[in-house]
Amino acid sequence: MTPESARTYTNPVLNADWSDPDVVRVGDDFYLTASSFGRVPGLPLLHSRDLVNWTLVGHALDRLEPAHAFATPGPDRGVWAPSLRHHADRFWIFWGDPDQGVFQVNAPEIRGPWTAPRLVKAGKGLIDPCPLWDDETGEAYLVHGWARSRSGIKNRLTGHRMHPDGTEVLDEGEVIVDADRIPGWFTLEGPKLYRHDGWFWILAPAGSVETGWQGAFRSRGFFGPYEERVVLEQKDTDVNGPHQGGWVRTASGEDWFLHFQQRGAYGRVVHLQPMVWGEDGWPVLGDDGAPVTEHRRPALPPQPPAAPATGDDFPGGRHGRQWSWTANPRDGWATQHSGDGLRLACVRSDDAHDLRRVPSVLTQRLPGEPRVVEVELRLDSEEPGARAGLAVLGDAYRWIGLQRDAD
Repeated sequence: MTPESARTYTNPVLNADWSDPDVVRVGDDFYLTASSFGRVPGLPLLHSRDLVNWTLVGHALDRLEPAHAFATPGPDRGVWAPSLRHHADRFWIFWGDPDQGVFQVNAPEIRGPWTAPRLVKAGKGLIDPCPLWDDETGEAYLVHGWARSRSGIKNRLTGHRMHPDGTEVLDEGEVIVDADRIPGWFTLEGPKLYRHDGWFWILAPAGSVETGWQGAFRSRGFFGPYEERVVLEQKDTDVNGPHQGGWVRTASGEDWFLHFQQRGAYGRVVHLQPMVWGEDGWPVLGDDGAPVTEHRRPALPPQPPAAPATGDDFPGGRHGRQWSWTANPRDGWATQHSGDGLRLACVRSDDAHDLRRVPSVLTQRLPGEPRVVEVELRLDSEEPGARAGLAVLGDAYRWIGLQRDAD
């Protein structure tokens, strides 16, 4: 690391598909989670000491429920846009399952043990929830967005009073921001709820992941009325979006904002933006509202370069934390053994012609824009039609590997 690079960082700080990130500080440590959709394990947990270098330290969700619904891949189901908070000496993660409702898990430490998922509010299309425990009043609140694909509703945020133990909402809820009434605003989603300087704040993106912007809303009361402002947008940069994320304050009082940028097949990479509070009381993100590419590092102790692992020798036949299955795994898909290397079973499947429908596929987030990916592979099965290989898997896929023919 050169002296100059030691003083600055370059975006994205997480150059892989960490969609819908949220962040919290506890002491001198920063923690981040992100959407995992139908992949298992879910709710990844990342750790940093400087907001620039991150490592993957675990997951908060071992399996997705109900088991029958996640026995096959569902890339648009499962864990959408979690919120990570620390309250009452516990970590809390709330997320929306668009087909079931708002769930939460909690734990005394980031590495667990995490509780079983608790359904806080049932309903279709409930997404992007975020809790707030108001230290000033002792009240607890929950805000969430809506997925039109499940509910027919979008572009609005609904607020609830919540039981302080996070187990349930206490009312029917009411719309606290209706972006249909804000000229030019559409697809408002991903709210993150905060208390600051006597205001309730909601930081939420709108305008879609490809071309949208980051908005801020404030009100003296949780249920509104809210006034709004655009606080981060592409302007003349090459950062399209910029989309959904979270605000975090360091122990010394610096403010920072982590958000994602949609990069098509490469997923949603994570950027770090400086943040200050203007004289008029509104937050100013990036370079006067435009995303930064390079910037002074946070005033935190220097840390060695780090990033979530991508390579794996599979010691003892075990795969690293960076790997996940495309559905709830079953016994027999992988075999532990004494040497290095992963042993995967050839699993019969009626959908074997389409990898997007096969659950026995072990995946990791595509790391940035790789030029070369290497894998050592051997196909042991003698059964005609058996195959194994390496794939790039998304809306479409391509694979390379070995297939056993009749001869």
